[in-house]
Amino acid sequence: MIFNVLEEGSKIGGRQVLGLALFEDFVHKDFESLPSSLALLVAMEIPRENFKARRGKVLVVPLADGDTRCIVLAGLGERGTVTTDDYRIAAYQIVHASAIRGASSVSLCIPNAGDGVVSRAIGEGAALAGYRFEKYHAADEDDLFAIPEHISVLSGDVKSLNEGFVIADCQCYSRDIANEPGNVINPETFEKIARDLAAECGFKITVLDADTLADKGMNALLAVGKGSSIQPRLIHIEYTPDVEPIETVALVGKGITFDSGGLSIKPADSMVTMKGDKTGACVVLGVVRAAARLSLPIRLHVIVGAAENMPGGNAYRPDDVIRAYNGMTIEVNNTDAEGRLTLADALAYASERKPGYVIDIATLTGACAVALGETTAGLFTNNDAFGDAFLSASSQSGERFWKMPMNDPNLQKKLKSPIADLVNSAGRYGGAITAAMFLEHFVGRDIPWIHLDIAAADFVKEPYAYYIKGATAFGVRTIAAYLLDRINKSA
Repeated sequence: MIFNVLEEGSKIGGRQVLGLALFEDFVHKDFESLPSSLALLVAMEIPRENFKARRGKVLVVPLADGDTRCIVLAGLGERGTVTTDDYRIAAYQIVHASAIRGASSVSLCIPNAGDGVVSRAIGEGAALAGYRFEKYHAADEDDLFAIPEHISVLSGDVKSLNEGFVIADCQCYSRDIANEPGNVINPETFEKIARDLAAECGFKITVLDADTLADKGMNALLAVGKGSSIQPRLIHIEYTPDVEPIETVALVGKGITFDSGGLSIKPADSMVTMKGDKTGACVVLGVVRAAARLSLPIRLHVIVGAAENMPGGNAYRPDDVIRAYNGMTIEVNNTDAEGRLTLADALAYASERKPGYVIDIATLTGACAVALGETTAGLFTNNDAFGDAFLSASSQSGERFWKMPMNDPNLQKKLKSPIADLVNSAGRYGGAITAAMFLEHFVGRDIPWIHLDIAAADFVKEPYAYYIKGATAFGVRTIAAYLLDRINKSA
């Protein structure tokens, strides 16, 4: 997808699809970017179709002849209430309408495109519009879907457009991996994906196999993977920029390639979509890929504990006591609370890298989904300023996060074990909070840390906004936006 920018006052003709995003209080002057004959046609068609330009609404006006196949109008809603995500959705709707018609070129007129944040959102929406996971479908000769090659944006900022495209394209890369089933992606094949990414981008990669994990005392990660015939591993990717980095960051992703629940086995219906329990790991791969493509001046340590949680003959059991990498002991009372065990060793390992801050992301708890629903993720932190800055980035990215409390001493007590330092599950009530409290014990002292619980937000059952059914890779855009904010503030 190639972006070019049209100067203010230009017409947006000459492409197969012309797209306009409109506020609800639009006037005929808003059609001036169209050739005059087409502007007249649109002005006639809008009242005929009763199009009000409400948020999320679309009108496609087909054209009888000429190079331009149709004009797509996307509603932004009331002028004073429009968010960055509304621009992203409008761009998605116009480009998606173009893609399903097989159009190779699109011209966009979207208000405020000269603002860098808006242009980045337009670039993201355009990239997301081309996403489908069709690998296992038979070819459909009637399917015209094709990603437009050329997109012109009136008064856009080309740098920000390309930034947005790269970020969302890397989000789609993460979605592809997350959508793969458990018979395709396991700890071994996930390692291959990470090695291929390292080769593509010139990253340093270190993989700790089961024997090395045992030698190092990473028994929490090892325990989770013991029930599978495919051994777990810890994957560590290092991105070092060509310039002096402004800071060092550790990103940790949960990499459970399939979660049966282990001996505390899940009901059959609850196992469906558990191929997505590796989404946190997919997200951090997407972020480091975007960092390299954008040449971000930040050193990144990306760490994944990859394991398959299965009820094999060698599986770990309730009542087991495990000594984690940082020396803490954990009493297992639920083998389906496995993600926090893999993250425990990964976070302790990440802390040894002495990063300026740590972000971990995981499909961790059903409790978070119950609390926040399917389109909002939980944010937990040991540093409120850090958390607030991340929430500010999420307001740009369109990914909804909600900061959850971490200071309830009564919930902390529920993590105590009579025979070990901690239990791995503190029960149903406040489950997302106690899971985060558990993880905090494995983060190095005085290291600012954020934990993102994306359970439910990682997978779409019913399409909405710019998401089709399947994996979302929720979090890629916000982490990337946060890193860009840090860079801009240091400039």
